[in-house]
Amino acid sequence: MSDPLPCPSVVSDAELIASLREQLDAQAVTIAEQAASLAHSEKIFNRSSAAARIGVWECTLADESLVWTDVVYDLFDQERGTPLDRAVTLKCYPEESLRALHEARSKAIEERSGFSLETKIVTPKGNRRWIRITATVESIDGVAVRIFGMKQDITEEKLLADRNRYLAEYDVMTGLANRSRFQSKLSELVTATMATKPFGALLLIDLDEFKSVNDSCGHAAGDECLREAAQRIGSVCVGAELVARIGGDEFAVMLGAGLSFGEILETAAAIVAEMNRPVLFRGRLLQLGASVGVALVDDCTPSQLFVMADAALYAAKDAGRGTYRLHRPGSGQRAPRPFAVA
Repeated sequence: MSDPLPCPSVVSDAELIASLREQLDAQAVTIAEQAASLAHSEKIFNRSSAAARIGVWECTLADESLVWTDVVYDLFDQERGTPLDRAVTLKCYPEESLRALHEARSKAIEERSGFSLETKIVTPKGNRRWIRITATVESIDGVAVRIFGMKQDITEEKLLADRNRYLAEYDVMTGLANRSRFQSKLSELVTATMATKPFGALLLIDLDEFKSVNDSCGHAAGDECLREAAQRIGSVCVGAELVARIGGDEFAVMLGAGLSFGEILETAAAIVAEMNRPVLFRGRLLQLGASVGVALVDDCTPSQLFVMADAALYAAKDAGRGTYRLHRPGSGQRAPRPFAVA
């Protein structure tokens, strides 16, 4: 006879329940760990988004319903978690910005692509911001169903860019255009005036006693004289194309076409008269004065125009200062300085 088969072990209900409980507990621990990891990742994402001022948004195209993260709520000065109405949010965009947004969005939906756009908004609280919008269109079976992306506050970035641009083109001391901007604009003046005629002019101005004031009264007095000179020249030349500080105590005024010959000379005389008035600095009256050289735009290049105005300026200085002179071809006036147009 063969040996009897071994009897299978019998698992009790209690043991089965205990085993299932262990499995469920292990799964619960895994789920809890995953949830904790997800919550931690979400916290990092939210903190990173807030630090970078980047928010995520989504719009379902069928009903135009919106979903925003907290940063986008903050960008638009909306209370977090409140219901969103796209028609209301669009009111935050000025007309020009709204038109650009509509065009970019429509094209992206039509082509089932995306877009990136920098635009302005004005929030319900009156805050003006620049935002960068990036978007991607999601489609199903060739039909656009959703558009989503990010919105970032780039206001500080824009302000920094504007400041850098300002520093590159304007004189910090006086607020006038600097030499670089003057050089680039001079070509525009000459081109425009040559096309329209009959007149346009360049006035070069040099402060007569600036070095003496600087040496005897200090740089603070000199700085005040420069600021006052800029203000006075600007007040006389309100309609000028450009008023610039092109050197230490040198200024330039670009007059466009439309002024008569007499009006151009009257402007030069008015600058001289304004600068003959003393400058008040800390209870002291400082006497400056100015010499002005005038050159008319007449079939010349920007460099030639500068040379002519500079020659007229030196003629005014040779005449005793505190006056103006008009460049006269063939008069023997000379310009000792070269000039390069940017």
